[in-house]
Amino acid sequence: MPDRLRVLIADDHPLFLFAVAHALKLRPELALAGQAQTGREAIRLALETQPDLAVLDVQMPDLSGLDVLRRMTRAGLRTRVLFLSGQLSDAIAYELVAAGASGVLGKDATPEQIADALMRIAAGEKVLAAGVQAALAREVRERGHRERAQLSPREHEVLGFLAAGLTAPQIAVQLHLSPSTVKTHLKRLYERLGVSDRAAAVAEGMRRGLIE
Repeated sequence: MPDRLRVLIADDHPLFLFAVAHALKLRPELALAGQAQTGREAIRLALETQPDLAVLDVQMPDLSGLDVLRRMTRAGLRTRVLFLSGQLSDAIAYELVAAGASGVLGKDATPEQIADALMRIAAGEKVLAAGVQAALAREVRERGHRERAQLSPREHEVLGFLAAGLTAPQIAVQLHLSPSTVKTHLKRLYERLGVSDRAAAVAEGMRRGLIE
């Protein structure tokens, strides 16, 4: 069948590789493109076969699944990747999705569920296990808290005045500070937000939820 989707699978557990490969054989839409037990082997096979889909273990010898995805992306491969993991920290769940993962399932997923997820991913869907979705939400909240904590109370005040349209001299009057002190606060504020002017500072502040 010429239109079968070619799937690369990579896991350091031979029995898991066997189970997933067997599940692929039972689906006429899917074809096995290759099997790997290490990250480097997965990259080599991906470059050789350029599969449509890949099933990667998050933790593998020598290179992680995330490393493999990033190298595949840099190589220009358009392979859609489904990750499998036994235990996943909130930060890693975030990094996987941010790096372009099309799906993340737990290692308790059955081979049939993995095959179903691959078909959904091939159709353009994102497939995330419930636990992964919860981890992702927690990490997004935590990162938001960390970003907000980067600004001092005074910098928060200055940002609020910028959003209200006040100039540096006007902010100095409101805060009973010298104009030079306000300029110092503005400089630090821009540095913390990674911007170079007031309009960008306001836009970034709104993106981070720092401005009501």
